[in-house]
Parts: sequence; C-alpha cells; structure tokens
Amino acid sequence: MDILTITAICVAGSLFLMLIGVPIAYALGFCTVIGVLWGLGEPALARLGLTPFTVFYSLNWTPLPLFILMAYIIAETEIGANIFDAANNWLSRVPGGLAVAAVWAEAGMAATMGASGTTILTVGKVALPQMERLGYNRKFSTGALLSGGVLGPLIPPSIPLIIYAIMAQQSISELFIAGVIPGVILASMLSAYCVIACLRRPGLAPRPASVSWTARVMSLRKVWPVVVLMFGILGGIYMGVITATEAGGIGVLIILFIAVAFYRFRLRNLVRAMSETATLTGMVCLMIIAATIFSYLVGSSRLAQELVDFISSSGLSPWMVIIIMNLVMLVLGFIMDGLAIMLVTVPLFIPLIVALGFNPVWFGVLMVVNIEIALITPPVALNLFLMSGTFRMPVAQVIRGVAPFLAVLVLFLAILIIFPDLSIWLPGMMK
Repeated sequence: MDILTITAICVAGSLFLMLIGVPIAYALGFCTVIGVLWGLGEPALARLGLTPFTVFYSLNWTPLPLFILMAYIIAETEIGANIFDAANNWLSRVPGGLAVAAVWAEAGMAATMGASGTTILTVGKVALPQMERLGYNRKFSTGALLSGGVLGPLIPPSIPLIIYAIMAQQSISELFIAGVIPGVILASMLSAYCVIACLRRPGLAPRPASVSWTARVMSLRKVWPVVVLMFGILGGIYMGVITATEAGGIGVLIILFIAVAFYRFRLRNLVRAMSETATLTGMVCLMIIAATIFSYLVGSSRLAQELVDFISSSGLSPWMVIIIMNLVMLVLGFIMDGLAIMLVTVPLFIPLIVALGFNPVWFGVLMVVNIEIALITPPVALNLFLMSGTFRMPVAQVIRGVAPFLAVLVLFLAILIIFPDLSIWLPGMMK
C-alpha cells in the first residue's frame, strides 16, 4: 500500500477516534505513529523521538504559557466585573444595554485573556445574574455571551493564534495585530444585533435605565488595568519595540503587579493560577507534538502537494477554493472540537493557501473565527456545554439562544473573506 493511501487512512482514523471521544492528542498521535511506521518504516522512529525536542527547543513557544498564565491571573481578580460595570454604565440608555455591555466587556477581557471559555465565564458570572434580576430574556442573554466569546481569541493576545503561528510558521506579532480590526468590527456587529433585536422585540429586555454622568465617569477609574495591559502588549508589538515573546513576559509582570497591589492577589491565588496554567499548557503541548508528527506524515506522503495539484487542475478559481475551505471548516465544526479542526487542517491547507497566493496571516484570522464558531455549534460544542453546566441551563435552551447570533458570526466571516485588508492592513503597517 502506498504512503498516500496510508496517510488518508490515518486522517480518517484520527477523525473517527475524535468523534467517539478519544482526546485529540491521543487520537491524532496514535494514528499518525501507526501511519509513520506503516508507511515509512523503522528509520522514521528517530524522527518521532526527536519531535518533542525539535518542536519546543524554540523561543516561539514561550508566549503560550505566559499568556495562559496572564489569563488565569486575571481570572483571580475582579477586573472582569469592573469592565462590565463600566460598559453597563456607559451603555445604560441603549436598548438591550446589559447585553451590549456584556459583548464589549468580553472584548475588553479578550484583550487580556486570549481564550473564549475563560472570557465567557469571567464576564458571564457577573453579567448573567444581573440580566436575570432585571428581567432579560435568558436565551437572549446566553446567546449574546456565547457569541461574544468569539472575541476572546480574536482580539490579541490569542492562544489559538499562537498555535496557528507555530504550525503555519508565521509571525505571532503580525497575527496578533491582524485580529484587532476584525475584533472591533465583530463586537460592533454583535452589539448592533442586540440593539435591533430589542427594538423589534421589546420583551427581550426591559426599558433602558438612566445612569448619571458622574457614575459613568467614576466607573472608568477601575478599567485602567486593561488599558495599561493593552498598551504594554499591543503598543509595544505594533511599534516594534518588543516581540510577542517579550510581550508575554511584560504582560505577566504588569498584571501580577496590579493584581498584588490592587486586587488582594496572594500566594494561594498564584499557586492556583500556575497550576491551571501548567495543566492547560501540558495539554496543548501534547496536541502540538501529535500535530507535528502528523505534518511530517502529510509532508512525506505528498498529500498536501497532491491536493494542490488537484485544485490547480480542477479549474476552480482561488476564491472558490477559499469558500470551500471555510465551508469544510464550518461543517467540521458540527462534529469536531475547534482545536482539532486546526490541528488536522493546517498541514493540508497552508501549502494550498501559499500556492494560490493568499496571505497566511489573513487565513489565520479566518481559521480562528471558524474554530470559535465550532465551539458554539452542536453537537460538539465545548463553550455551549460550558455555559450550560456553569449556569445550570438546559442545553436546548442555550442552543436556541445562540442560534440567531450564529447568523451574525457567519456574516462576519463572509465580510472577512470579501475584504482581506481588514486583517492584513495593520500588520502591513508594521513593516
């Protein structure tokens, strides 16, 4: 049996194991190791043994645990609650003001946390009880919170963008900056939908309340940590003063000082944050080792090159290929976890993207949006079940609540495809 067929069998086997609940790292790693031994023989064992060292003996990986630690430190403070309170005060007169405030609070937390799950929980634990107390429709509230979670990995820093950068061999700094404008646009689109929905269906939310200008201005005093952190990270990267790796270290130092000095952050909080960081980092590292071995198998089998040749001879336009890729990722999102989609598709898609002349940084933003949509589309939807379990809501209720917001997310994805400059203009200004 030829190596190309063996690789195709390994891809199918990995997908099957993931679907029946086998952890991503084990499913992908097991099938790939079998495929390497089957198709390339014992000499390939040396390559497999060196993979963990060759992958992680690089400063490119340093930002990953640093930004994860920064997110967990923030989760131990009241920064999320303060951002939501400020957003709520300033948007109090807007129809559906609390929902809009939750979206923008998630945008603010996204600029410090880098992951959708922690962003949703940090803001949701403050916002959802307040929405329920004031009489907001619960399905509408959860839909706004879940869709706003997409901002977590889109607005930098972003853990998925770091993983994509390493796998696709792209600049982490450029990918971080590429997510800024799309993140602001998505927050605006979700907010606009919340306002329009509440105007058309007043029963979704109570009448807007009035908040004095004094209360609004005073609430801004508590959001300065996010401003300082954003300037320290994004400002330094955009001006070319620091790299993404250095930004991670600076961000941890800044937030650690702020947490200790102003939020009663103590040793027990640090121990808990570091323990959770180590657990998540270890899990991601196992996945990346498996994905690297998978990339080696794909490269050795020329599967990616065969795909490029097939597309080139098919007569499809490059833009039609991009649309098909996004449709494939959206469909995979119904049956696979977002990170699994990235690990399986990046080795196959990136050679094709480069061959067609598209910008891999722009495609990275598209991929992150796709995998985040996957996290809220059943039946495999981690963030959907996270919301259901944390706030004790029936899964069906959560699904009905997020369904209208999914249309907004798909529309946003289409806008990013049609207007690539929204993602690549800022990174271009850095050069």
